[in-house]
Amino acid sequence: MKIAIYYGTETGNAEMLAEDIATGLEDAHDTSVADLAETAPEALKEADLNVIVCSSYDDGDFPASAKPFVARLEGEAPDLTGARFAIFGLGDSEYEATYGFGSMKLADLLVARGATALGDRPVHDAAGDDMPEDLALPWITAIIDAA
Repeated sequence: MKIAIYYGTETGNAEMLAEDIATGLEDAHDTSVADLAETAPEALKEADLNVIVCSSYDDGDFPASAKPFVARLEGEAPDLTGARFAIFGLGDSEYEATYGFGSMKLADLLVARGATALGDRPVHDAAGDDMPEDLALPWITAIIDAA
């Protein structure tokens, strides 16, 4: 399966997790990793599955590297019908009112443009004890197995 893994990050954590996911999948799938800042929304139509790792920043905003992608989604309003994606969020529950909002808002924008969300949208809690890759790899494996 051709799997494109994209990340939206402020501090680099989402990029590291995207690389970990690619490493975990590369033996069985054709994987690639790219920054959302350098991605055109239409690129999501090229892979069988798009995996997006997106953090939240400040008051539930998009991280810096996701903002150019979001601007294109909003400004160009591309038709993403046929694109399938799964999204994994990074957040900190200490910011309860906006916990995981970056990934939630990005998922909503993609669906509004016709893309299909697969699976749930977990958010790793930086205030918790789990490592993000310990949650993300079983999550994406289950989605791939169900696809």
